[in-house]
Amino acid sequence: MDFAVNQYLLTGDEPLLFHTGMRGLFPDVSAAAASVMPIKSLRWIGFGHVEADECGSMNEWLGVAPDATVVQGAIGCMVSIGDMADRPPRPLSPGEKLDLGGHCVEWIDTPHVPHAWEAGVLFDHTTRTLFCGDLFSQYGNYAPATTDDIVTPAIEAEDAFASMSLHPASSSIMRGLAALDAATLALMHGPVFSGDCRRALHDLADDADRRVAALT
Repeated sequence: MDFAVNQYLLTGDEPLLFHTGMRGLFPDVSAAAASVMPIKSLRWIGFGHVEADECGSMNEWLGVAPDATVVQGAIGCMVSIGDMADRPPRPLSPGEKLDLGGHCVEWIDTPHVPHAWEAGVLFDHTTRTLFCGDLFSQYGNYAPATTDDIVTPAIEAEDAFASMSLHPASSSIMRGLAALDAATLALMHGPVFSGDCRRALHDLADDADRRVAALT
């Protein structure tokens, strides 16, 4: 089954990599980043939650970027990253912003959405891009960017994988993200979506409500 893993590089005065990929992908991902900028100039390494595809090569990046710091939510830094990372991480409080010099990004806690206690997303206020991690995950072949429906493929993938940590607050967290009024959704496992992001998040929240109701 085809299943893509995306990484996003935000350039600026203090470049940020969101998602590192697994350790085995480090040579390819670092080579791609090096085609854009000197990788030793990387300043921040971020990810949505602690999982191999999100942060597996975290320490490899720290090794080649001497001024880089891992940045994640306070819970993730406390329970996992503070021990796993080769250098101390920089914990972010909910709603805290980082000025990258060209991009201003905000950390938003989304506990257990789509999974993991330390889960969170990053919102770039400069481009109105929501780096939404495993939300809207899909499988199969697809173009790098789309304006097509991303909700139906995400529902089909959830039917197949049952990867979400469903709980009564799941949909309200998604609806809170919809209120950001993002112009673009940068998926980890799927294409970059430009379209009605608010509607897509509300539709995904409706599906979460349906799934929670079926469990009660």
